[in-house]
Amino acid sequence: MKKILIIHTGGTIAMSEDKDTGAVHPNGQNPLHQTTDALTSIADIIVEEPFQLPSPHINSNEMLKLKELIEAKIISEQIDGVVITHGTDTLEETAYFLDITVQSDLPIVITGAMRSSNELGADGPYNLISAVRVAASNFAIGKGVLVVFNEEIHTAKNVTKTHTSNIATFQSPQYGPIGIVSKRGVAFHHTPTIRETYDVRNISKNVILLKAYAGMDGSIITAVRTLNLDGLVIEALGQGNLPPTMVKELKELIQNGIPVVLVSRCFNGYVQDVYSYEGGGRQLKELGVIFSNGLNGQKARIKLLVALEKTNNHQELQEMFLK
Repeated sequence: MKKILIIHTGGTIAMSEDKDTGAVHPNGQNPLHQTTDALTSIADIIVEEPFQLPSPHINSNEMLKLKELIEAKIISEQIDGVVITHGTDTLEETAYFLDITVQSDLPIVITGAMRSSNELGADGPYNLISAVRVAASNFAIGKGVLVVFNEEIHTAKNVTKTHTSNIATFQSPQYGPIGIVSKRGVAFHHTPTIRETYDVRNISKNVILLKAYAGMDGSIITAVRTLNLDGLVIEALGQGNLPPTMVKELKELIQNGIPVVLVSRCFNGYVQDVYSYEGGGRQLKELGVIFSNGLNGQKARIKLLVALEKTNNHQELQEMFLK
């Protein structure tokens, strides 16, 4: 029987609804502990609870703690896989951080819930059981960090939260899930071809994410420069274009050695240096803007946080973001 480490971090999956007010909040005891006995027929379970936080409270410090805990337990407990329960709001960011930093091919699966433990149709216990089944599967080895929700298996790189309340919120718009969990077992029908990892021991940089909009000007660039900025990610328009009123300040930022990464605010597709008008992708590329390979804004920010711990070289950063 496989030995699976379960790490509880908080979130809706560990909360309860007040029947009088409808407010959802943490309780003194994590209700997921009641599910642990049901998992013993699937795997030998070890449970850790390093913190209990709603996912909007989680930042890179907690993400780094999870990485360190996982790598320590791989050595000390000789575990075969990991399951993390997490709030859904920032789940994809934690998943992607672990995907590019944990130095192991063991299955790491993240799950959560859209309905609290005592709501009608609570999805947490079933998602947890599904996640443990995936983590115990030999076929999950080497596929990077996976997100399991609603009987679907997604890669950390592609998955995103698409709905504020629906239990099927986690989708991979560009490629779809890579597998399913059913009563018959765990089945994968796609396999990621590339996995990149960076061994970082610290996260110390300040990276900001901005979203482009019609009529946006350079004043926001001027403002963020005052925040001891180490890097900037911009969700650009379409294939990677920005209003021309941003170009002057953006050029000054790059000339001062601050890397700027461009992604699209569209759900699908890559940014490309196609348009040569003022603010177009070709001009931005010539200015030194780094183009990403299909990541959304929040994950590109995570990647730049990690990448800047390894290098500040423009060419090296560009090569990292093309993977």
